[in-house]
This record gives sequence, structure tokens and C-alpha cells, in this order.
Amino acid sequence: MPVLKQQDQDPDAIARPVCALRISTQEQRWERPWHSHRKAQLLFPAGGVLSCESAEGLWLAPPQCAVWIPSAIEHRVQGLENAQGYCLLVKPEHARSLPQACCTLVMSPLLQELLKRCAQLPFLYDQDGAAGRLVAVTLDELAVAPREQIHLPMPRHAQLRRLAQQILEQPQRRLSLGQWGEQIGLSERSLSRLIVAETGLSFGRWQRQLHILLGLEQLGRGDSVERVALTLGYDSASAFIRMFKKAVGQPPGRFFAERRQALENHAL
Repeated sequence: MPVLKQQDQDPDAIARPVCALRISTQEQRWERPWHSHRKAQLLFPAGGVLSCESAEGLWLAPPQCAVWIPSAIEHRVQGLENAQGYCLLVKPEHARSLPQACCTLVMSPLLQELLKRCAQLPFLYDQDGAAGRLVAVTLDELAVAPREQIHLPMPRHAQLRRLAQQILEQPQRRLSLGQWGEQIGLSERSLSRLIVAETGLSFGRWQRQLHILLGLEQLGRGDSVERVALTLGYDSASAFIRMFKKAVGQPPGRFFAERRQALENHAL
């Protein structure tokens, strides 16, 4: 089974239009710095947490989801909690029916099993035999995978990017807009104007969206609502639940329950 490691060669050098690899590492935390490749990429975490950042935003894969990265998009990938999983690489000519922008896709049980089976193939599998048909079915299933509208738009402005990184690293910090502006040398008014121009969201909405993503990631790995609320700086679990429900339209428990039910229905 091919295994993806930090020192591996450029995926574009793999002599097949579509290939899958298993992501395995003994490191608690790892990062693949900014890079791009001609092949599009699907990242599916089967354990731990995988995140992908591009110039446009940050994507985390909640339970039963994967991140899709189109061809030639510069991005960086981080793995947390001894991240394990699978990676699918697709030449752009074979990805025309797949999303043309970064997104989070819901992985049905069938699609998960197809991806795992593809990762067991050798790099130079027989494209005209059973292996080639397996890959084709995997792409067909991927093309109809629902999108999960969960991502964080990231600013391109250098000072705002630096601020975004600070908040990502310390989401529990509770500062006013003016205090955050002081951290990066901007007035409250300038920060407010720039964040809307760069992300389309007010600072408060952007920060709530960040908390939703981080909350989903932590809940998905089994953390309690109480622990998540504390990690994100909320006074209580009920305060976090109220924020989540206001932004998403339902509390976290129902959010996960509906997605589990949707996956079960898809499998029928």
C-alpha cells in the first residue's frame, strides 16, 4: 500500500492519472508547507485532524468529511492529533466533473471504502483492468458527494493574515476589536473595514465562524461540549451552544445526528 510521507516525491511524478495513498505518521503534529501541484487532491482524515489552508480560506474536515483541493491551488496542510487518513490525487483532465474550488465534501460509507480500496493498489495499477474500473467508480461517487458549507474565509492582507493566525492559535482570547487592532498596528475602524473587504464578514461573524470550525473539529474527535466551550473561551457550554445554534441553525448534537442519519440514508 503506498504511504504518503513528508519527504515523498512530487505527486505529479506518479505515472497514473489517478492514485490514492495512505497518510501515516508517528508525529503528533506535522505540516506540509505552502506548495501546489498539477494534480487535484482529496484529503480524508480517518484519525486525528487534517486542515488545509489556501489564499482563500481555511478548511477543516469534520467527521465523515474530506477536503477537496483543485489543480494548481497553492495550499498548506497540517496534521494534528497523530493525523492518519487517505489522499486521492487526480489529474485535471480526469477531474472535470469535480469541484473547481476548494471545498469540504461529505464522504458516504461507500466512498470511504472505495478510497481505502484504491489506496491498496500499487502505483502502477492496470488502468484497463479491475483496478482501473475501481478508480472510475470512485471518481463517479466523488462527483456526486454533497458539499458541506463549512469553511473560514481567510484575508490576503498581510496584517490581517497575521491577526488571523494569532486568533487561530489562541481562540480563547477575548479582546475587543480595538484591542485586536492594536496587536497588528491598525485602528479599530481600519480593522473593521478591512476584514469586511477581505472576507465579506464582519469581525464578529468571522470570529464566530472560526469558533464553529474549531468546535466541530474538537467535537468530532470526541471532546465534550463543556471542554470545547472552555477551549474557545466561552463562559459555559450553554453559551457555546447558543452561539452555534444562532450561526448554524441547530445545536451541535442535532448537527452531528442529522449528518449521521444522512450518511445512513445514502448507504441504503
